[in-house]
Amino acid sequence: MILAIDMGNSNIVVGGIDETRTYFEERITTDDRKTSLEYAIMFKNILEIHRVKRGDIEGAILSSVVPPLNAPVSSAVKKIIGKRPLLVGSGMKTGLNIKMDNPKTVGGDRIVAAVAAIAKYKSPVIVIDMGTATTLDVVDNNGCYIGGVILPGINVALNSLVSNTAQLPRINLDVPKRVIGKNTIECMRNGIMYGNAASLDGLIDRMEQELGAPATLVATGGMARFITPLCRHEIAYVPDLLLSGLLILYRQNTGEGA
Repeated sequence: MILAIDMGNSNIVVGGIDETRTYFEERITTDDRKTSLEYAIMFKNILEIHRVKRGDIEGAILSSVVPPLNAPVSSAVKKIIGKRPLLVGSGMKTGLNIKMDNPKTVGGDRIVAAVAAIAKYKSPVIVIDMGTATTLDVVDNNGCYIGGVILPGINVALNSLVSNTAQLPRINLDVPKRVIGKNTIECMRNGIMYGNAASLDGLIDRMEQELGAPATLVATGGMARFITPLCRHEIAYVPDLLLSGLLILYRQNTGEGA
């Protein structure tokens, strides 16, 4: 098994995975105030909870959109398993032809998700990742990463709405019973939930029009399981998509399966 770590702006996903299955997946809060030792303790606790021994882990790989934390988190991993993780970034073999103005600026998490999606699904593929930001990334029929869109994530939009209005309360994002809300909380919830679903449907339609063909639709991220069932398109929800992509990249860049 490898230790796969996806570090986002709000959460760090830590998982143990190999070609047979995902052994565990946990989330911890991303916090740039924490030291390498504090992260090491958290990683150690996760492994102990799941009864994973140091010898069970052959190596590690890290995808990050928080560069200041790369060094302390890498050091924390080395404290626990004795090896620094591979870092997804420029110079890593991905198997993707990235057709962007500046390929080096594409977030590692977006590349990882695209790598996982094209390994499992037929191209063209649109990959939706719903975290702090919501991203849609497109891989064309030739296996080329051709770009996508970035928009505010659900919680970012909701926090902005609440913090900038005097009378709107904080709410839970339960699944709406109907589109037309009958009270303030329902109206807010429906606006956020169905608004995001409609946004995804609209963006998918426009992307498929530019592609000139229907695309396979794959979603991941903490909020995707709530929003994708409200969409009119058929979207496969794959919670461990990023972990799968990290495993593929680990093999490609350690000579195993390259």
